[in-house]
Amino acid sequence: MATDIKAGVLPWGQYTDWPSLRDAGRRADQLGYDSLWTWDHLYPIQGDWRGPIFEGYMILAGWAAVTSRATLGLMVGANTFRNPALVVKLVTTLDHMSDGRAVLGIGGAWFGREHEAYGIDFGSGFGERLDWLDEAVELMRSMLHGEEATARGPRYRATNVRNDPAPLQEHLPILIGGDGEKKTLHTVAKYADAWNTGGDLDFVRHKDEVLRRWCEEVGRDESEIERTLGLGLVVIRDSRGDAERYVEEVQRRHPGYDDPPKIGTSEEIADSLVPYVELGFRHIFYDLTAPFDAETLERFVTEVKPALASGVGAAPR
Repeated sequence: MATDIKAGVLPWGQYTDWPSLRDAGRRADQLGYDSLWTWDHLYPIQGDWRGPIFEGYMILAGWAAVTSRATLGLMVGANTFRNPALVVKLVTTLDHMSDGRAVLGIGGAWFGREHEAYGIDFGSGFGERLDWLDEAVELMRSMLHGEEATARGPRYRATNVRNDPAPLQEHLPILIGGDGEKKTLHTVAKYADAWNTGGDLDFVRHKDEVLRRWCEEVGRDESEIERTLGLGLVVIRDSRGDAERYVEEVQRRHPGYDDPPKIGTSEEIADSLVPYVELGFRHIFYDLTAPFDAETLERFVTEVKPALASGVGAAPR
């Protein structure tokens, strides 16, 4: 029995209004979700990029005021957007605003168009950005542990930087998203408290094996790193037709969206996730988008999560 199953949800901040996005987060918290996430993007990344989207840390701050249970984090923060010392100050403030529920989610960043538009340095390629990420996370970890931290360089120049007040959490967790075998997973092994990935089972199993090898090389206990699994958009319905009608509504709201969601009954979704749970991925989240899907929001946490925790079929409706 995997009694430590956690369920999370990631409401998209694009093509919506704040009251709807605020209420989606509040409802998830009321239903008992363990974690609440949002993107860190400046342009929409699903469908037409020329549309509305809200800023990630401000979304989390808004949710902090209307929730009381779920952890709050970016899945994942774009390291290129902000000075890493400033990120620690932001997430520490969020931790106080939320009574100790903040997670520092971070990744190397990938969406070139928004960097060009906003005048943000995108580096020479993934390799350089992942070097920046490694340097940034080392600094972040030191600051979160109460040290006067100095960046090792050459990218960042923070010098004897303090983080006062400290977070409310004794150990505010750092989550790193990404799958790069030469750099990202090495950074995860050295510094992360949690790691996020997604994809088919063979892909995830292979990446997990690579992470375990890196942990062995750097002398880290791999069991200290929480595995989180992102599913993308999920639609839970007993009728395929009902699910497809909802997807059509999503496509109207998000012009050009064509990434097929995972559709099924609660039992089908739970059954598809059992192998991941057996692999050690016990913190599972999915995407939720406007028009926010109340049925999936309720059924994932009240039916899929208990089914995975008990190791049997979905809980009866």
